[in-house]
Amino acid sequence: MSPTAVGSTPGHLDSFTLPSQGEVKVHATAKRSPEGGLIQVESESTVYEEDGIRAKFVDRGAAVTKGPDGRLKVTKTENAYEFFTKSKVGRVGLLLVGIGGNNGTTVMATHLANKHNISWHTKNGIQQPNYIGSLVRASTIRLGVNPETGKDVHVPISEMLPMVHPNDFVIGGWDISGVELDQAMARAQVLDWDLQRQLVPHMAGIKPMPSIYYPDFIAANQADRADNLIPGDDKQAHLERIRADIRSFKETNSLDNLVVLWTANTERYAEIIPGVNDTAKNLLAAVKSSHDEVSPSTIFAIASILEGVAFINGSPQNTFVPGCIELAEKHKTFIGGDDFKSGQTKVKSVLAEFLVNAGIKPLSISSYNHLGNNDGKNLSSQRQFRSKEISKSSVVDDMVAANAVLFKPAEELTKETGEVHKKGEHPDHIVVIKHVPAVGDSKRAIDEYYSELLMGGRNVMNIFNECEDSLLATPLIFDLAILAELLTRITYRREGEAEFQPLYSVLSLLSYMLKAPLVKPGTDVVNSLSRQRNGLEMFLKACLGLENQGDLLLSSRVW
Repeated sequence: MSPTAVGSTPGHLDSFTLPSQGEVKVHATAKRSPEGGLIQVESESTVYEEDGIRAKFVDRGAAVTKGPDGRLKVTKTENAYEFFTKSKVGRVGLLLVGIGGNNGTTVMATHLANKHNISWHTKNGIQQPNYIGSLVRASTIRLGVNPETGKDVHVPISEMLPMVHPNDFVIGGWDISGVELDQAMARAQVLDWDLQRQLVPHMAGIKPMPSIYYPDFIAANQADRADNLIPGDDKQAHLERIRADIRSFKETNSLDNLVVLWTANTERYAEIIPGVNDTAKNLLAAVKSSHDEVSPSTIFAIASILEGVAFINGSPQNTFVPGCIELAEKHKTFIGGDDFKSGQTKVKSVLAEFLVNAGIKPLSISSYNHLGNNDGKNLSSQRQFRSKEISKSSVVDDMVAANAVLFKPAEELTKETGEVHKKGEHPDHIVVIKHVPAVGDSKRAIDEYYSELLMGGRNVMNIFNECEDSLLATPLIFDLAILAELLTRITYRREGEAEFQPLYSVLSLLSYMLKAPLVKPGTDVVNSLSRQRNGLEMFLKACLGLENQGDLLLSSRVW
């Protein structure tokens, strides 16, 4: 990146401070919180201290065991926690791997347009900058009920706890293409011309930092873009260079916190090889020996972990090999991934859940996509497409597995056939992606859901979805960075423990934004969109000492 990164003015920032806006109109998704915050919880379990919020919370659940006779025994469980959230946000950096691509330039352009409140002309009139599509900035949580009116009170997710405002990020990054960001923005062809015209003075002269290029991991058709590279083949030297870049960016911009996020090309899957990337020790040794199966994204992840900053993977490859997860655990550094869940897959997770929860049995789900941007060009290579196919195909697994009435579990299939089944009955699921240059960043997605109905009937649902790929992905990047930074400021302790400790290294709370959520090893992946969002809502409320208010609405059910 250029010596001076694009970001906010110097000095520590408090997300609850309202800067002077004058008469300038600001979109609702970009407005600042009132000074001191919007929410004040009045409870013995919630204490507001000078440097943070201390809250007690009881996690209530149910333990279920199965007896020899097949009956289920349910035991109520309660676990008491205390959370502490540091309220000072400070200066936060966001380093993007792939900053010169469609997503990276759109993130920078959106940040600058909102920061400078740049409006522009479209064929539909004047357009205001905004953060529409952001879960954090543009959606709300049901906080409670107004006792005077009996009506629900909803607040933006961004108001729940002190969070960095996206206008305040200090943004930089790496890219294998050395094109300056104004030209890269024009190359991407995502934004309206009048907006690009006004952003050129802000983005001209900003050049990405040199990045890592291992041709075996991305499609050969990307070679013509690779002109901004860290030299040599020594992967240990590459690791040290990325670590130095992270340190320099933090020091130059006086940052209090930093998030590194991969939004570069999809890589092929790395082979998991015992003795190479199966443990933290072996993985670091593999980097030193420049082993062929150490990918660029894993190098960036290791560098971030060793520098103590959060790393998020927005592409579908297996960046977080077992050794990488173990390294994050060892250093108690945060990681999250994989693959932005922006359009078709998000809809699929909702529809599949709807069908299964309605007692309808999906027999097949067929998904076809075509797009013309560089992501589509890279995915036209079979090995890179395979990474995307894996992340897209697993999205319905947990919803299907939750209904043993419609779908036979693996044990039952094994008993019936005599063959060992590792996976239970599930719909046929096919994913196709084709590169069509003419449509650019406008992705077309066609889904067919073929399901079984009552008495042998059949139902077919077809959905045609046209979306602008980077305009869906960009809000997710802001969400992932905002929430990851917040989670670095939250610590907890169980009842009876003396010391507070950070959350577990794998940030599964980010699952709503990701196609193939990374979770704690040994735990089940949750792909249900409603469960993912509910889990995040409940956690934010827990940090305020609030019980989750579900949809029981008991007062409306009784006299």
